[in-house]
Amino acid sequence: MVKYLLFDIDDTLFPSTEFSALARKNALNAMISMGLDDDFDPINARLLSIIEKKGSNYPGHFNDLCSQLGIQEPGKYIAAAVAAYHDTKTSIAPFPKVPPTLLRLRESGYRLYIATQGNSIKQWDKLIRLRIALYFEGVFVSEELREDKGPAFYKKVLSALDAKAGDCMMVGDREDTDIAPARAVGMKTVRVLSGRQATLPTKADFVIKDISEIIPILRDL
Repeated sequence: MVKYLLFDIDDTLFPSTEFSALARKNALNAMISMGLDDDFDPINARLLSIIEKKGSNYPGHFNDLCSQLGIQEPGKYIAAAVAAYHDTKTSIAPFPKVPPTLLRLRESGYRLYIATQGNSIKQWDKLIRLRIALYFEGVFVSEELREDKGPAFYKKVLSALDAKAGDCMMVGDREDTDIAPARAVGMKTVRVLSGRQATLPTKADFVIKDISEIIPILRDL
């Protein structure tokens, strides 16, 4: 019987792909407004290449961009980009049905947790800004567990919860970090078809397009 529900954050609880695109757009436009002599499309392509190589948690994306562009005094451009990027965070919101679904799950007796890849402070920042942090009893972040989201990560989660794999369900949008490794340790899995990963094939036990669809799945179980 499922007792523990583990949720990814990005593109599971909020549309992070859409937010990231908007934040990058605002940041680059801020750099251009400060006098950067370049067009949006080419510098956006450079930025995306940097993000792909260094990862989304790398803190020096705009520093590297200025370096590639040969900017001798990059301070004002980096500051403008970072300020615009963080200002965009004020607009983030969860998918509409996330808060009522989480509330209903808690009221039904399920124990809710986050299981996420990334930097602890950044992931907590998202949960707090989304105003959903208090729905969860705990947050498992790869940085703190010192394991990327693979089978070893989920084994550490099971140990921390003192739970059997069959009593846990992982809900996420990525096959490689949410579904496959959770299934490998025996957890039930729900794939949310959202974001950049939505069209990829899945071996999840269940597939949903909206987080509220988890309610009838759990009822049938």
